[in-house]
Amino acid sequence: MPLSIAVVRERGLGESRVALVPETAKKFAALGATLRMEQSAGIESHLLDSVYPEVTMVNGITEAYGTAGLILRVAPPSAAEIAAMPEGAVLIGLLKPFEDKARLAALNARKITAFALELLPRISRAQSMDALSSQGSCGGYQCGLIAAARCTKFFPMLTTAAGTIRPARVLVIGAGVAGLQAIATCKRLGAMVEAYDVRAASREQIESLGAKFVDTGVSADGVGGYARELTAEEKAMQAEKLTKAVALADVVITTAAIPGKKAPVIITVDMIKRMKYGAIIVDMAAESGGNCALTQPGEHVIANDVNIHGPLNLPSRMPTHASELYAKNLYNFLSPWIKDGELVFDWSDEVVAGTLLCKDGLTAHSVVKQVMEAA
Repeated sequence: MPLSIAVVRERGLGESRVALVPETAKKFAALGATLRMEQSAGIESHLLDSVYPEVTMVNGITEAYGTAGLILRVAPPSAAEIAAMPEGAVLIGLLKPFEDKARLAALNARKITAFALELLPRISRAQSMDALSSQGSCGGYQCGLIAAARCTKFFPMLTTAAGTIRPARVLVIGAGVAGLQAIATCKRLGAMVEAYDVRAASREQIESLGAKFVDTGVSADGVGGYARELTAEEKAMQAEKLTKAVALADVVITTAAIPGKKAPVIITVDMIKRMKYGAIIVDMAAESGGNCALTQPGEHVIANDVNIHGPLNLPSRMPTHASELYAKNLYNFLSPWIKDGELVFDWSDEVVAGTLLCKDGLTAHSVVKQVMEAA
């Protein structure tokens, strides 16, 4: 029996992406899989049902999941959606593995084999599957646009008949994929850009984009390309150096995050008090608590005459390309394991084993298991 792949409309608040696009649907079909999709699942990504000729369109979650062997998702499923999944099915998506103990228990109760793309090993072979990077790039781009739209100044320098207008000053904190995209976007718009990251390797990356690196004397390279948590002494040194850079900026964009943990607070209340009247903070880390002490997730607040934005789910603001990139990540992860229309994993493979969240009714990922047991 050929592999049956199912996709339903994402029902999370503000979620407009879809896990399957026409290009990847065609590729899955060429591998021998059959595809079912809930009607209008791609409509918010501006993808009509008619652009999926290889897919059978069905009505509702129950009919879509039916006897599906593989379920593709963007966001984690609800309890009702998990209950509709066939027992033993394979699920893959951005499942937020550290957030919900009850959801993990529900997946295990139905013996779902679940892969959480947040757990994907940070190795060269897995780059084409890295959904955090592809979606982070969308988010960083959006942060640059939000900052430019909200700023009370031109981003570029302008020479006019009335005189020369100096460019806006932007400070980007965090130079991962999202931060680098924010830097590049602000540079394209003409702003003067400075940037900071605790990882030593980031200096060269920041300067390659034409931005100035803010050197605080703190280096905190961690495992797998992520930054480790700073010590109290390092945090104090970082804050002292960053305070000056923050005070000079018209716009501050923060993108620092630690997987599975609350975002580090980098912009303190004292820093905000020293900022320019009318300055802007765009906090991309709002979903995990925020890099700014006064960020309110999903809200725009004003404190000490500084505008603080805490946008959520930034990739969903550009769902067409965000969905395209994400769907390609899924295909690149799954396609090596689809043989003659059947899904056959090598459980010893580094990418498969590292991304596996649960299997056979048990939590398979040791770090997630440890965190959840502690919770």
